[in-house]
Amino acid sequence: MINRAIVRDGKPCPPGGIESLEVLPGVVDSLERLKAAGYLLVVVTNQPDVARGTQSQAIVDAMHTHLASELPIDDFRTCYHDDRDACGCRKPAPGLIIDAARIHGVDLQASVMVGDRWRDIEAGRRAGCATVFVDHGYAERQPDRPDAVVGSLREAADWILSHRGEVDS
Repeated sequence: MINRAIVRDGKPCPPGGIESLEVLPGVVDSLERLKAAGYLLVVVTNQPDVARGTQSQAIVDAMHTHLASELPIDDFRTCYHDDRDACGCRKPAPGLIIDAARIHGVDLQASVMVGDRWRDIEAGRRAGCATVFVDHGYAERQPDRPDAVVGSLREAADWILSHRGEVDS
């Protein structure tokens, strides 16, 4: 949703490192518009390949540092576990969102979780946020009842900004 996924068999996979990390068109402008409107921008991400041993935490952290240098992102909250770890931070569990809200003093009922996977939307719902699903047409489970379905982060930003009073109340 922020960066181009590597799609294999219709399912999104993360880039292998900074050299293959590509920010999607419209992302910079969309995040800048949200930031200018007063939104705190927190990336909440599952990175199970670290637990699986196919990616290093250092590479994931380097990609986040690189993204933070190019984008107006306030924080990255990362779960490095796999499903079998049964942690409270791996989406669809809302742990990372709840922790970010506590750390940054954010009202979750006035917040929006934007994501391109069903786990993102479910985590946002469980945390009490409005949810916007960015549908990239992946061949996987679809989310259950997002507040909006859009085709890009630009469209998600448009929806958030046009529904600001509804989300905040």
